[in-house]
Amino acid sequence: MTALPILLPLRIAPDHPAFAGHFPGHPIVPGVVLLDEAVQALATAEGLSPVSMQVGVAKFLVPVRPGESLSLSYKTTAPGRYGIEVRVGVDAAARVAATATVTLQAATLEGEA
Repeated sequence: MTALPILLPLRIAPDHPAFAGHFPGHPIVPGVVLLDEAVQALATAEGLSPVSMQVGVAKFLVPVRPGESLSLSYKTTAPGRYGIEVRVGVDAAARVAATATVTLQAATLEGEA
């Protein structure tokens, strides 16, 4: 996936409960947590309240460890559809950790459909 235009900081709490069961002693962020946090950040940035989400294609390229700085890039590919890219790091040297295509059914945060 080419570089995407919108860049947001993304944070997963180092004490997230998923770490307790996702490789104790050597924790990594589970893919489902990474995608959920990315979609929540995207929805907030777009002023949406997700009702449902469908993941088309997802690729997890490098492990993400607790406390690592993350950034989210995304672009709209069609109404309600987005290409997302999560990177470890927030600068030009950031590594792509995951890519996905997602479809959101959402309402605006003001309650409009």
